[in-house]
Amino acid sequence: MTEEGNGAPAVAAARIEAQAAAAIGAAQTTDALAEAVTAVLGKRSDLARAHRDLGRLDPDARREAGRDLHDARQRLEGLAAERRGTLAAAERAAMLQGDRLDLTEVTEVLTPMARGRLHLVTQTQRALEEVFVAMGFTVAEGPEAETDWYNFEALNMPPAHPARSMWDTFYLDLGQPETVVLRTHTSPVQVHLMEHQLPPIHAVMPGRCFRRETPDARHLATFHQLEGLVVDRGITFAHLAGTLETFTNAYFGPDIHTRLRPAYFPFTEPSAEVEITCTICRGAGCRTCSSTGWVELAGCGMVDPAVFEAVGIDPGEWTGFAFGFGIDRCAQMRHGIADLRILDENDVRFLRQF
Repeated sequence: MTEEGNGAPAVAAARIEAQAAAAIGAAQTTDALAEAVTAVLGKRSDLARAHRDLGRLDPDARREAGRDLHDARQRLEGLAAERRGTLAAAERAAMLQGDRLDLTEVTEVLTPMARGRLHLVTQTQRALEEVFVAMGFTVAEGPEAETDWYNFEALNMPPAHPARSMWDTFYLDLGQPETVVLRTHTSPVQVHLMEHQLPPIHAVMPGRCFRRETPDARHLATFHQLEGLVVDRGITFAHLAGTLETFTNAYFGPDIHTRLRPAYFPFTEPSAEVEITCTICRGAGCRTCSSTGWVELAGCGMVDPAVFEAVGIDPGEWTGFAFGFGIDRCAQMRHGIADLRILDENDVRFLRQF
């Protein structure tokens, strides 16, 4: 057989393979390689035509030529796979290089990179924790999403109780309607703690809370509280008042004092609101304190026996008190911030001051 005529496969196999290998090697992208592979190995390629021409050969020649063409196809497919891997790796490297961010540049070479810092609320929370830890308290935490039982019922507020209107609540679309809430206070952590720890208990519980509040100079819809709980034998209201005054002097300074006004909370009896000397006007009267010279800081009272009974603690043997501070309000009072809303604005000119 000769290479003229119909281009016998036995003679043409080497030439076809060489041409196909050159086309594959010349491809510079994966798309170009795909086109080249189709051209040299597809149904209309020279290799495919050579396979179809095998029928013109006698059996012995057909067997030998078919083996040569098969071997050539396998070598070409291996070559194409190797070339595809090389091109894909190069393209990926180019893409990564194009997406690379240069983090080495600075606007002024002589100016050191500015470092971030903790938000004022976080700094305040840690400072409050340190004060109470120094007074012998431990720190506990709880979930921000609570069941209605922990947020209300265990705290002496059964369904439809009028006291629930004191807390404008965000309900979550989980389970039965109005059974899961974003906690309105950190008091549910008290319930968790008393369920799992036998008295005596001396603990504070900081965390984020949520209420449907209209933000103003003294209120935020998302705010932070630090709850305190003491359960022990012989605890009285005098212990509560002394603890609050000690805390106020330690955190705000010896010239800032507390006063207690009668109030109502369903989970404490008797209950009181804690007010401190306005740290902005030092008692003279300003917008923040509504010209009274005092600012409400916390709610407090003796733990209601019904709360003890809900968690299995004998109110005949144990007594206790609880209080809840606004961490944001503490930051406002300590640093003389006239409007709480600035804590949510993330203005770096304000944040850099602390």
